[in-house]
Amino acid sequence: MLYAIISQDVTNSLPLRQQARPTHLDRLNQLQNEGRMVLAGPHPAIDSDTPGDAGFTGSLVVAEFDSLEAAQAWADADPYVAAGVYAKVVVKPFKQVLPA
Repeated sequence: MLYAIISQDVTNSLPLRQQARPTHLDRLNQLQNEGRMVLAGPHPAIDSDTPGDAGFTGSLVVAEFDSLEAAQAWADADPYVAAGVYAKVVVKPFKQVLPA
């Protein structure tokens, strides 16, 4: 089943993000290589693909996991969690309707 992992950053998270980004991306690439990734990316703090110093306000990952517990465990082990980037992480079941 698919799960949405919706994360909200702490204030001024950009330096923390930059430090933990390589290991964060490694885990996302692993999901993609396993064919379980639907989409992933950050929420820019401003209306721009390249927000610069404004940074980001959170992230969204939609991927396939065996269970809600497995998705939650994966989210809890994210390097951004360990680095203090995220203030809050919510994991929810997700039903993809489109694209079909």
